[in-house]
Amino acid sequence: MSRSPRGPGLTQREPSLVPLLYRDLRERIVSTTLHPGEALSETRLGEAYGVSRTPVREAFKRLADEGLLEVVPQVGTFVARIDLRLVRDNHFVRETLECRIVELAAARIDEAGRARIRDNLARQRRAIAAHDAAAFFRVDEALHELFADAAGHPSAWQVIHSAKAQLDRVRRLSLASAPRTRLRMAEHRAIADRVIAGDGAGAAEAMRAHLATIFDAIANIATDAAHYFTDSAAEPPLARRA
Repeated sequence: MSRSPRGPGLTQREPSLVPLLYRDLRERIVSTTLHPGEALSETRLGEAYGVSRTPVREAFKRLADEGLLEVVPQVGTFVARIDLRLVRDNHFVRETLECRIVELAAARIDEAGRARIRDNLARQRRAIAAHDAAAFFRVDEALHELFADAAGHPSAWQVIHSAKAQLDRVRRLSLASAPRTRLRMAEHRAIADRVIAGDGAGAAEAMRAHLATIFDAIANIATDAAHYFTDSAAEPPLARRA
């Protein structure tokens, strides 16, 4: 493990640190700071965070349950490769909910909601100008949350957010490409324009096109980093840790 974590504050008792460790490690995996296939050590992470192995082990279990870590008995623990089967499942959930969300947002949005969306687009432009991929990702997420708010279903975004970890790993990798980031900005503007104009059908169509580009991103990334991906729908069980 080549990177030292930014350990959470350790003034709390160890059992209460499990959520902090989980969130920090999850962000490092989803952001691809920890690369797919990278080996992780409970002992070394515990030393880096200044805790025993117990809370690290519990955080590992939560991440493995989420499909972000792979624990191989007698071998070790690894950052899971990006499973294309899960990406497809994540995409199905997101497309189904978000297309409906923007339809409703177009019908229900008020002037304050329109102003918030315009402000978000301005923040996206500033992040691109600053070449700040992490900031762009945060503002991208915020835009989708604004659509859910405008639709009258703010909690729906939490459902989507919890179901798209594998998608987010691909999205973060794709932000290394400046042209792809600018394209995403144009897609966001197309969706937002239709929501602001009250065009629900057009907003849903634009959202569907936007979300489908994740598969182009996968194809581009796999050209140089095919080892980051696996497909549990296609591989026999004994081949998955080859």
